[in-house]
Amino acid sequence: MHFVSELLADKGRHIFAVHPNSTVLEAIREMDRHGVGALLVIDSDELVGIVSERDYARRGILKGRKSDSTKVGEIMTRELITADLHGTIDECMGQMTEQRVRHLPVLEEGQVVGVVSIGDLVRVILARQASTIEQLSSYIKG
Repeated sequence: MHFVSELLADKGRHIFAVHPNSTVLEAIREMDRHGVGALLVIDSDELVGIVSERDYARRGILKGRKSDSTKVGEIMTRELITADLHGTIDECMGQMTEQRVRHLPVLEEGQVVGVVSIGDLVRVILARQASTIEQLSSYIKG
């Protein structure tokens, strides 16, 4: 597996999102319900941000904001780093490492088609390494 499109075909193109006017508490509940660490923030079918557990901790809790009255739009990350559906796994890993993010919305022709997480990429890379090790072991054994 080398491309984002292959990863999404394998894991699915589930998009979990909230509106910027949702409360942070609602967003945290959605993350818990789906077992994810971030949600896309979508307003009128437009991707306007991403809200993560990190955003909640740094811009919510540490600032003394109440999760039941603070809006997602107040703490979300607006400067989005995205991946292209036809990009490579290695490009995504490079972006995540360089930009210090854990989730990338995946776009195709400007539309959101999925999300990849650092965990998704690590699984692919570990599987790739295991396959390489197996091939080399078979080659050495003859």
